[in-house]
This record gives sequence, structure tokens and C-alpha cells, in this order.
Amino acid sequence: MSNAPHRNNDSSRHPEWQYLDLMRQIWEQGDERVDRTGIGTRSVFGAQLRFDLADGQMPLLTTKRVFWKTATREFLWFLTGNTNIRELCAQGVQIWTDWPLDKYRKASGEAITREAFSARIVADAAFAAQWGDLGPVYGKQWVNWPVYEPAGEGLFRQRPAGVNQVADLVESLRNTPGSRRHIVEGWNVAELDQMALPPCHKTYQFHVSGNRLNGLLYQRSCDVALGLPFNLWGGALFLRLLAQQCDLEPGELVWMGGDTHLYLNHSELVEAQLARAPEGEPRLSILRRPESIFDYRIEDFEVTGYAPQGQLSAPVAV
Repeated sequence: MSNAPHRNNDSSRHPEWQYLDLMRQIWEQGDERVDRTGIGTRSVFGAQLRFDLADGQMPLLTTKRVFWKTATREFLWFLTGNTNIRELCAQGVQIWTDWPLDKYRKASGEAITREAFSARIVADAAFAAQWGDLGPVYGKQWVNWPVYEPAGEGLFRQRPAGVNQVADLVESLRNTPGSRRHIVEGWNVAELDQMALPPCHKTYQFHVSGNRLNGLLYQRSCDVALGLPFNLWGGALFLRLLAQQCDLEPGELVWMGGDTHLYLNHSELVEAQLARAPEGEPRLSILRRPESIFDYRIEDFEVTGYAPQGQLSAPVAV
């Protein structure tokens, strides 16, 4: 059992307590399960968190350091539709490196380090093309969902350009704000077996209330210790970008989790984080409004009021 710091239970308490309460519930009451990775988890099903994004507020955890620039670079990469890790590795972002690295090690028998593999991906375009692609993951589905058309009797061919769900979302928010179809979906059943990892944060839905834009993110599977801090930031960032592009005010981010879990080998991180109390009020400023949601750069974002407590790390389950 964890020795949690004292906290108030009223509505004025720090919003990060929601995250810590969920972590505690999973660790102390979750169902212990055998999972795909073989590591084992404690899991609950059907979790929900809510965060107000008014006045620049962001769900950026303070009880450990969250590398928000890394999370932002990943999100901007999704918007490009690119599925090769080379661009990320060149920016020092290793979020996706472990999956192609594992594949390469198994195929080649080479005991290469992640650092050496990443450097080779950046230096060698042919090597990156062969070993750095993740398949049609997130960004591919978001901005280039495949469309097929008849090509003769019983035959179909894929159109060169697919559906850009993000561009369509911006247009629908601008032109039909009352629609119930403001959705970006990543779960393309026909292509799941081609992906290095099927989408965890799979469905985004948005809702315009007056001049406020609210967003809902549904995750089918959520690693609460390592993944959720990035997912919350990414969902809130998506909402903020859409709000700016559509002349709306940021409203509320609602996060919902299906299989919401902690890995059994994350005990040291969990116990350390549950012993901490949130502090500070991190806020995000977007310094420029580009012509399109696809034209943001990392230099366009500034976080203030963020003084996180010490970094906590744990192994990634591949």
C-alpha cells in the first residue's frame, strides 16, 4: 500500500490529483493480468479524467518531469503522416525506436544498442527505409486514410491520396460546429496487422459549446506510468491547435481509458510518484498562428510555470 501525501477532496484541489488517484486505484485494487508483453499488469477498465484548458492550462504532470517538447515533436510528426522513425531520431526523439530496433535485432542477430541503431537510422537513408518504418500507424491514418475504387471486375485499387481526417475536421469545426461527427479515428481494422503497434489513443472527438472547443480522447489501452502523461499532453495540444485554427476558446479535455494499466515492473516509479504532491500551474502559450494546422513548428510553443519534481523512469514494454 502507498503512503500518499494528504490532499483535499474539494473541487479546488490540483487537477493532477486525478492522475495520482487513478494510479493509486490501479496499483492497489487493479486486476492482475497476463499481458501481450509477458511482463504482467494491474488493470482497471473504463477510467475517466477531465481537465480544464482555459487560460493556457495544460495537463502537464508536476510529480515527475514530462518532456513536453518530445511529446510535441511526436505529435507534429503525426500530423505529417510520416511513418518512418528517421525524422524523430534526427531530433533526438526515441519514443518509437524500440519497436523497429527489436525487429532488427531478431532478424539480424546483431546486439546493437538503441543509440547505435538510432544513429544508423539517421545516417543511412537506405537502412532507415528498410528498418525504420513502423507501418501505417497514427499519422498515416489521420491524414491519409486509404480509399479504394473499382478497377475492373472484382478488382479495386488504392487512390494516390486518401482521406485527410485532420483537414476535414478543421473544416467541419469551422463550417458546421454543431455537428456530432467531429472525429479523428486511428483504428483502421484492415491495416492493424501492418502496424508496429496498433493505435492506443485511437479516437478523438470534439464538441463546440458556444465559443468553447471541448475534446474527448478514448484510449483502448493505456500505460499509465509512461504513456498517459504524453497522451494527456498530446490530446490537450491537439485541442489547443484546433481551437486556434478555428477561432475558438479551449474548453475541457475529457480522457477515457479502456484497459488502463500499470506494469508490474514499474513498482519503483509508482511508489515514488504516489509519495509526491502536485505543485505549480504549467501553462502553454502558442506564439504563432500558421496558415494551417499542419504548419506548426516546435519553436511555436512555450511553457511557463513548470517546475517539475525529479525525473522518474521505468522500462518500456515492447
